[in-house]
Amino acid sequence: MSHDTKSSYYLPAPSHWPILGSAALFCTMFGAAHWLHGNSYGPYLFALGIAVLLFMVFGWFGAVIKESLAGFYDKQVDHSYRWGMVWFIFSEVMFFGAFFGALFYARISAIPELGGDTTSIFTASTLTHYLIWPNFTAHWPVLHNPDMAVFAGPKQVMEAWGLPAINTLILLTSGATITWAHWGVVKDKRKHVLWGLLFTVLLGISFLICQAHEYITAYEQYQLRLDSGIYGTTFFMLTGFHGLHVTLGTIMLIVILIRAYLNHFNPKHHFAFEAVSWYWHFVDVVWLFLFVFVYWL
Repeated sequence: MSHDTKSSYYLPAPSHWPILGSAALFCTMFGAAHWLHGNSYGPYLFALGIAVLLFMVFGWFGAVIKESLAGFYDKQVDHSYRWGMVWFIFSEVMFFGAFFGALFYARISAIPELGGDTTSIFTASTLTHYLIWPNFTAHWPVLHNPDMAVFAGPKQVMEAWGLPAINTLILLTSGATITWAHWGVVKDKRKHVLWGLLFTVLLGISFLICQAHEYITAYEQYQLRLDSGIYGTTFFMLTGFHGLHVTLGTIMLIVILIRAYLNHFNPKHHFAFEAVSWYWHFVDVVWLFLFVFVYWL
């Protein structure tokens, strides 16, 4: 790595990590596509891509950590990292916004139109009902109806006041514990940092265990699957991707916990901690929207 003490902005030497990451993503998606098409080599390519991607993440982030601990970063670099994290979270907002948009479109436009509802301002034509599905009755969610053999919808929807409510309480509590840990960093109280991060990691793992149990119940008892109509599709796309984000966030929290144990943070220099806490709060907020619009309403 090159480091010019006269420069006000640290410029690292050319890195091989972006190229390796691009190759890993290509291998992962290529393998996933062939896996879905039943090709025997698909799972192996997918697993190879994931393994290389994890190696890239740990290697690249490890290099950044070493540069930070070596004192190469100044306020300008810190400012750049903060804006980078802001735009990353903004891209995640747009990502989930697309899936919420699909959910709202189905609920307030597509289903009323398919059911022949003429009172909705979003209904384009009542002919859709008669030409496509004359026996369809518009209501959300669309469940299984023995009289409609062409549609194998779920038998039951997921109740909001069971595991989803517990998971909401878990994530809200984790938001408090990560804030407690952040306060410990600012006040240079190491025990508070470690305990706050440990509780947050345990709460994240608890959330994932509850969601796994919920998925098993949905699949085995309710016949709720990704292909069981628009309700199943939007349910699993939104909750599944959110669960993936919780998984990634929990891994990041574990890394931050290890770094806090190694005394990598102090009250003036702890942006890595802040970045992970921002990401975790974003995950919390997304879940609140999920709880309201997917489970409750």
